[in-house]
Amino acid sequence: MVQIDGAQGEGGGQVLRSALALSLVTGQAFEIRRIRAGRKRPGLMRQHLAAVRAAAAVGSGRVEGVSIGSPHLTFVPGAVKPGRYRFTVGSAGSATLVLQTVLPALALAAGPSTVVLEGGTHNPFAPPFDFLEKAFLPLVGRMGPQVTVALQRPGFFPAGGGRFTARILPVSRLLQLDLPARGKLLQLRGAAIVADLPRQIAEREAAALAAALPLAPGDVAIREFPGCGPGNAVVVEVQCEHVTEVFSAFGARGRRAESVAQAAAAEARRYLAADVAVGRQLADQLLLPMALAGGGSFHTLEPSGHTDTNMAVIGQFLDVSITARPLKEGTWRIAVVRRPASPSTDIAIANPAAFC
Repeated sequence: MVQIDGAQGEGGGQVLRSALALSLVTGQAFEIRRIRAGRKRPGLMRQHLAAVRAAAAVGSGRVEGVSIGSPHLTFVPGAVKPGRYRFTVGSAGSATLVLQTVLPALALAAGPSTVVLEGGTHNPFAPPFDFLEKAFLPLVGRMGPQVTVALQRPGFFPAGGGRFTARILPVSRLLQLDLPARGKLLQLRGAAIVADLPRQIAEREAAALAAALPLAPGDVAIREFPGCGPGNAVVVEVQCEHVTEVFSAFGARGRRAESVAQAAAAEARRYLAADVAVGRQLADQLLLPMALAGGGSFHTLEPSGHTDTNMAVIGQFLDVSITARPLKEGTWRIAVVRRPASPSTDIAIANPAAFC
């Protein structure tokens, strides 16, 4: 049984989610202690409980220690079952992260799956739905599985209540992905989103975004969602030849609309100014599927604490080498390489065909 320290690295929920995803695919049980020890409110919260229960449902798993605030649990996976699922966070906790917990296993399952997820879709502490749809899943598609998502209604912090559907067509193994460059900039778009808030907020954000980035007036959309809030977000989509990146910022009580737009614009400008293919958030999300594929690489900005933590957890389940090295100021290369198999390092794989 793999022993995991939940306080390692940045000590957040990423440790648990990555362990669940890897456990489902490899068939290795794990025990995790000091869950989210690096957070102000440590232990399991609703969104983490939802991820655990989702993993147990998809992977016929046995779990001990599933309760709010629990600092310790044991997860023993069984056989992964494709099918139709519905998972509810029960708060504004991120539903997109719940999907990412079970996605690797369902993307390598024996048949297609449909997953309905309810909770937060636009949460300042997690990748929003727009990032999932436009940035992450298209790259997953290039690795083989075809995953389409449809947003029924957004869910903002703190109310939640969002819902989206994911349809997954799996493959027997993942293809390696290499992203050394993003290629030519094809399109730059923005959106100001309001739910149960005055349209004027979105109009101010759209104007501020157009002033902060080389955007024509028609390149900034205003999206209104009555009955789904209150909530506010600004999203910037950077479409290039080889990759699309998405950057976002979220409104909050007392925060000026212009500052929300400027924050999203600043992230996009930083990415555009760097000679990289992948932003920091996308770098974190790509590591696990690349490791399951047995290799891959990308150029990115300086790795975040989330990325460093993900590297460490992956290394506890898979016999891969993950390196991050600076190429020049502001540019890093992260590479995943499968180590040569040997009798002493082979691990039990639940789905051997999933690996190159």
